[in-house]
Amino acid sequence: MREPIEPAAPNGQKKHPLIYLVDDEPTLVDLAEMSLAGGSYAFKKFLDPEEALKAFRAAKAKPDLLITDYAMGKMNGLELVEKCKELKPDLKSILVSGTAGAEIVLESSVKVDRYVGKPYQPANLAMFASSLLEQATAGFTTFDARGFWQARDNVLV
Repeated sequence: MREPIEPAAPNGQKKHPLIYLVDDEPTLVDLAEMSLAGGSYAFKKFLDPEEALKAFRAAKAKPDLLITDYAMGKMNGLELVEKCKELKPDLKSILVSGTAGAEIVLESSVKVDRYVGKPYQPANLAMFASSLLEQATAGFTTFDARGFWQARDNVLV
């Protein structure tokens, strides 16, 4: 049985879903955070995918959602998603890229829940994050990218 995404915290307050934001450009990490500011989320921001993976491995409470850039120096976003999903297979993920198209997700062996092309509308990122977190809460799974998603407006839907 799935654990709810917002279980009661020890003090009786609701736990906010944890989102890891990973991009090697500080401005873009901040933009992603501002795009999601309307939700009740907790964030951990990383400029280095290896640091994000290290934190993911060490974290007792794993994130509910990983939003990562694709093109980063030491490790690309797909590699980061794959390594994180080895530890938490039900991790929801959004891959953001300004250098590669949706085909990187379609051709990937790792399942990414959403692809968003840069530049993106902040409202779109917020909508996809909210939708994925709601699906996680309800126990829904998204379809595999191979044949069920369509590219539209720099976004796989």
